[in-house]
Amino acid sequence: MPLKVTLKPKERLFINGAVIFNNEANRISLIVVNDIPILREKDILTEESANSPCKRIYLSVQLMYMDKERLAEYQKKYWRLVGEVIKAAPSTTKMIHKISEQILIGQFYKALKLSHKLVHYEMELINAGK
Repeated sequence: MPLKVTLKPKERLFINGAVIFNNEANRISLIVVNDIPILREKDILTEESANSPCKRIYLSVQLMYMDKERLAEYQKKYWRLVGEVIKAAPSTTKMIHKISEQILIGQFYKALKLSHKLVHYEMELINAGK
């Protein structure tokens, strides 16, 4: 099913390893016809910004989605991280289980969206502890 993506001026889009940049003053629309990894710049987490356990989980899932050639490496890191997070915060177990289910069936984009929710939940836990 084709996906229509609209880019704001100066916005970047990552498509299957390529970076698309809107250098125009106006919005542009793209239609992506095939099923490939796509992420907006705002949804990309860097290693430097992955500064919490759940953000590192998000980063692992993001890398699984974007770089399938190194999938086993990212999955190994993911399983280690989720073990640590569940041990430290058992209330994350249900969310992590849902993410893991999507990973096991190869639905990395869905796993990434669920990981985003996990990061928000982590922030709630941290703020509640203050």
